[in-house]
Amino acid sequence: MGSQHLLSSMLLLLFLSSFIQMAALGHTPSSTKLLYIVYMGERQHEDPNLVTASHHDMLSSVLGSKEEAVSSIVYSYKHGFSGFAAMLTESQADQIAGSSFLLQVLICLTVISVNPSRSVPLHTTRSWDYLGIGYEQPQPTGLLRRGNFGDGIIIGVVDSGIWPESRSFDDHGYGPVPSRWKGTCEVGQNFTVNHCNRKIIGARWYAGGVDDSDISVDYRSPRDFQGHGTHTASTAAGSFVGNASFHGLGAGVARGGAPRARLAIYKACWGNNIRCPDAALLKAIDDAVHDGVDILSLSLGAIHYSIFASIHAVAKGITVIFAGGNDGPVPQTISNDLPWVITVAASTMDRSFPTLLTLGDNRTVVGQSILYESTDGGFKELADGGSCSRDVLNSSDVVGKIVLCYELAIASSSPPKLHFPLAAINVQEAGGKGIIFAQYSASILNYIDEICNGTVCVFVDYEIGKQIKDYVTNTRSPLVKVSLTQDMVGSGVMSPRVAAFSSRGPSILFPDLVKPDITAP
Repeated sequence: MGSQHLLSSMLLLLFLSSFIQMAALGHTPSSTKLLYIVYMGERQHEDPNLVTASHHDMLSSVLGSKEEAVSSIVYSYKHGFSGFAAMLTESQADQIAGSSFLLQVLICLTVISVNPSRSVPLHTTRSWDYLGIGYEQPQPTGLLRRGNFGDGIIIGVVDSGIWPESRSFDDHGYGPVPSRWKGTCEVGQNFTVNHCNRKIIGARWYAGGVDDSDISVDYRSPRDFQGHGTHTASTAAGSFVGNASFHGLGAGVARGGAPRARLAIYKACWGNNIRCPDAALLKAIDDAVHDGVDILSLSLGAIHYSIFASIHAVAKGITVIFAGGNDGPVPQTISNDLPWVITVAASTMDRSFPTLLTLGDNRTVVGQSILYESTDGGFKELADGGSCSRDVLNSSDVVGKIVLCYELAIASSSPPKLHFPLAAINVQEAGGKGIIFAQYSASILNYIDEICNGTVCVFVDYEIGKQIKDYVTNTRSPLVKVSLTQDMVGSGVMSPRVAAFSSRGPSILFPDLVKPDITAP
């Protein structure tokens, strides 16, 4: 296994050493059992069953019996690397950490790291055409056609599952499942083998190590409860869907970047808050290596164990793609910044959704929204809500009014994706009819439909917000009229720009490495 495995081992030991040292500090022994991840590097057997048997033998020497070892292990990592996740007390984990075990089969297993499993959070119709890889490219040398639309490629998506009934996953016109595919279609709640097809060729789910509170509200199956996994899967490899739109806005052909690629779904993220336990994520990656994926896509926060999980996958020829995070525009917030993975940032494209605001003095300014249903169309009273905190709104009369939320001090301390939902809820609870929210980007339009819930919500930049604030301050009875949203595409929209929410580099761990690697809308 030569120089490649030697290089992998050296890299792993180098990058894991800091984590091992931190894990060894400041512990107080406890008898409470937690889910620990035990990592042991390269497999000592090619046969995965023997790898799992070695895990049982090793843990038996600590717990006292094979029965206890088998019942304690939640996941055995046996395809991409060697390791396991098990319910252990802290003293048992300490006993395992940094030890070597000579097993009955005369195999020596060395433990590289032992740490508790943590949870990480999860991080359209024109995007691909804007990037110059439209499906209607007439020239046969176009990138999409040269790649045969992704035909023959298997993309593994580790996320919150999939909603298989979506038209994006229709398998009409697809040939047989690739013969090299070794995965499976696991069934469960509201998910049968018939939900897999020649597009969704495999689906697995991982409930071990997941909090009961997250499982209780979710589907115990590969079915997507929250929608994030369905979104990411369709963005990567969704089939062609004509006449797609959001209530008439953004109309066009929806598809993924590789619309003829096959999808393998690995559900490791659960519940309303979409939490993804490290132990489940590692098992998903381990299974994906076994199943035969070509690409692994993970749109989620930094995995504590992504160092070794990803390097083993890359060493086996799999391209690993991570989202860079949604903590922008603050510098050095990039996550998943390992040198051997592709880290992707988010950017804007040449489409916007202008929404005209007419002030009571007949001035017209432009905001962004997705208002597709007619309001009563007339002028409404306009109020200055300042930061739109609960205290400010409770001390003001905003009932039935459109409320301007404009506070420059908030911009440096609270990004729009955090401040806007709170402001919108506060305005709704105070009886406001709508909200005009001043911010430094319109990149959070996706929040509107979920949060506004019938309330008029419009985003404006700070320059426009300042004009509206001056008008409110200097007018006895300020008014505003909000028009329906339009759809604008083309050179009139400034693009591309890095989206405001997208995490920025440079990397903290690897400051000499340019990260993120690429950006896309």
